[in-house]
Amino acid sequence: MDIGTKIRAIRNRKKITIAQMCEGTGLSKGFISNVENNNTSPSINTLNTIASFLGIPLSYLLLEKKQHMRVIRKDKRSKSTFNDLKIEHLTSKGGLRMMIVEFPPGATIGEPHAHEGEECHLVLEGKILAEQGEDSIIAESGDSFSWNASVPHFVKNVGNQKAVVLVSIYSDTELNDLL
Repeated sequence: MDIGTKIRAIRNRKKITIAQMCEGTGLSKGFISNVENNNTSPSINTLNTIASFLGIPLSYLLLEKKQHMRVIRKDKRSKSTFNDLKIEHLTSKGGLRMMIVEFPPGATIGEPHAHEGEECHLVLEGKILAEQGEDSIIAESGDSFSWNASVPHFVKNVGNQKAVVLVSIYSDTELNDLL
């Protein structure tokens, strides 16, 4: 774990000198230098003191690099198609996926289907029919809805223009077969 380098980067970004950090934490210059150079492993209590002084949560210092923020630039997003739908994959983290789905007029995801997890939808453009079990709504631009995806559900563009929907799906299991 490269905690020292992370501490130094945060300290430098906040324009805090080692002397200021010593004064604010009560730790010696040599100790802070050893921490920042990964020559010593400070206790959780000491890390908590450093984190508090730097104004960051202790948990941030303990994150592995792969757990840090993930950025996908708009020109680097992957795209796919499913039936007549255009899907732009925005990001994913653990069991959470987010995508923009474009439905041409009359297009649908297909027959009602179910899978593990939860879904949230925000209609960005157009007018869609969303059905789950016995529930049915017409959602238009600005409307949002969510459901437990283990109950069969169905979405269809019922407008005369394309419909664009932001979809977030969370599941503890792999969702490779979905969109």
